[in-house]
Amino acid sequence: MTTITSRIQKAYSLFLHSANSLQSAFLLFVRLYWGWQFAVDGWGKLHNLPKVIEYFASLGLPAPGPTALFISILELVGGVLLALGVGSRFIALLLTANMTVAYITGDREALLSIFSNPDKFAAAAPFTYLMASLIVLIFGSGLFSLDALIERQWPSLFSSSGSSSSPTPTQGERTVAR
Repeated sequence: MTTITSRIQKAYSLFLHSANSLQSAFLLFVRLYWGWQFAVDGWGKLHNLPKVIEYFASLGLPAPGPTALFISILELVGGVLLALGVGSRFIALLLTANMTVAYITGDREALLSIFSNPDKFAAAAPFTYLMASLIVLIFGSGLFSLDALIERQWPSLFSSSGSSSSPTPTQGERTVAR
């Protein structure tokens, strides 16, 4: 019986190691694909600003002109930075907020159907953008990013100082949290 248990534990350990080794590659894929999508959308908004302003005004957003310009630039620049893995968590936070507001203002019915009709919620335009932003916000940019390169080159920038009350992450936490 012990040999079966140890074989199961060994197989499961191998499975976990294999799955964990795919994290950074998956995060790279998410950042590249959705960063590109955000950048393309931002570029399109910038080149059709009058229509975007008109749409934002129809949604009742305050200051639709400056808001449209800000969102266009956020999506363009934020998408490029997300793809490169620079300031990924901060950019992902901004893009998550952007997509949350898009749900609230542009797809409120889909948002309100999150529990009653999850298919409608998932079919809404902001859904995949929101999920991609949340993945990077929660898990970081991964090892294949400029954030990780910067951290390797200048670890003192990322080390906690004596004034911080949060503990320094272990190597395993750093690997997952980039």
